[in-house]
Amino acid sequence: MVSFILPGNSASGGYQVDNSLRFDKNSNDELNLTYGSNGNRRTMTFSYWIKFSKLDTNMYPISIYDASTGYQADLRHSSANQLRMYATDTSGTPRVHLLTNRVFRDLTSWYHIVWQVDTTQSTESNRVKLYVNGVQETSFATEDYPPQNTDLRWNGTNDADQGGVTRIGNIQGGTGSLDGYMAEVVFIDGTAYDHTSFGEFDSDTGIWKPINVSGLTFGTNGFYLEFKQTGTSQNSSGLGADTSGSDNHFAVSNLTSVDQSTDTCTNNFATMNPLAAQGGSSESRSVITFTEGNLVVDAISSETAIANIGVDTGKWYWEVKVLTDQDGLAIGAVNQHFHLDAEIGYNSPSSPSNAKVFAYYGGNGNKYTTIGDGSQLSSYGDAIAVNDIIGVALNLDDDEVVFYKNGTAQNSGTAISLTALGSGEQYFPAVGNWSASAVKLSFNFGSPAFSISSGNSDGSGYGNFEYTVPSGYYALNTKNLAKYG
Repeated sequence: MVSFILPGNSASGGYQVDNSLRFDKNSNDELNLTYGSNGNRRTMTFSYWIKFSKLDTNMYPISIYDASTGYQADLRHSSANQLRMYATDTSGTPRVHLLTNRVFRDLTSWYHIVWQVDTTQSTESNRVKLYVNGVQETSFATEDYPPQNTDLRWNGTNDADQGGVTRIGNIQGGTGSLDGYMAEVVFIDGTAYDHTSFGEFDSDTGIWKPINVSGLTFGTNGFYLEFKQTGTSQNSSGLGADTSGSDNHFAVSNLTSVDQSTDTCTNNFATMNPLAAQGGSSESRSVITFTEGNLVVDAISSETAIANIGVDTGKWYWEVKVLTDQDGLAIGAVNQHFHLDAEIGYNSPSSPSNAKVFAYYGGNGNKYTTIGDGSQLSSYGDAIAVNDIIGVALNLDDDEVVFYKNGTAQNSGTAISLTALGSGEQYFPAVGNWSASAVKLSFNFGSPAFSISSGNSDGSGYGNFEYTVPSGYYALNTKNLAKYG
């Protein structure tokens, strides 16, 4: 069965973050910057918000590395899902290596990470500190601090004995590309700011949330990346624009305006869930792949994939772009009792009687499918083809659903009655395919991974959809959930 997952680290009110940047590991996305002069290599602060899309792989949110010398400094999410800071000094000698005992495996929530560095401190453990969501990490699997007054590899020019190219979302050679989202990326040159300079606990919810950092002193080599612009040039109009006032703008590599996202640490949008994808052993199954911040789902064959947010009340809208099509494709929603080894559109013996599916079953027969304790198929809409965009308007207040194809409501707009709904059941956006031939789709919960030609938001002003959002329906994000869910 599947279970309800509520994304955390998203509080209403106060300072709002508008944009993040989505990094895809398969594309070797990165921002990079070479400094023109050395900054303070003893005292500095890193702060960033991050939502991971993958586990069990090395990913480098921020790094400096010179393959020719082996000199390195990095902030890493390790293949064992720990957080690590590593840095050599300017002669290449390892000086900092902190590796948490705690692992970070949540793919639904935003983390706030602060690394505070001040090698001038007399107490060894005060020279490097790590804070996650407002709490200091003190338990480390590896705990090596630098000698007092060490000049670290961070914050220098690209000379062999000084610094290197600073990369956001990757490491030199592309062997540690980030899969996930980053927001509010800050580097402070010359000041070891406390974590409370970047965030605070919400007085009502107790959730750690961002605060306005524009008034901080960033220093000569400091930067503040808000990802408000969409260009690909290394200037104030680019995705890597520095808004600190220091004009340390980053060059853009393999990123485009489509990678700018409104999924942020103050409004967390649904994505698909790689931790609850395929299952079962009754058939030979392919491995579903998730890319583009878990919005593109590929290689779905005799399997089901679901989103990471489920709802039991309210009216919700999302879109799915069909990148490849097969007769067995079905797009819709499943409840928490549905077994993921039961393909949508196929009456698998492992489906319990309380498992339910409501889907537009598009390739072969132009049907919608309802599964309770058995498969029920009936005529509904037009066939689905490649590049079609399927809209789903799920109404859990009145227990009905309407499917749209390229903006046109199917079955003349007559809603499908969801009479089999049970009280308090959670429903998750889902896609399935009972065909042996794989399909690929791109989900749009309001911050899409594909280009939108028109642009439509919901009644709250959230989301970027290709077609008009039906009146009274909302994008699946934490702000809407707090108000309408």
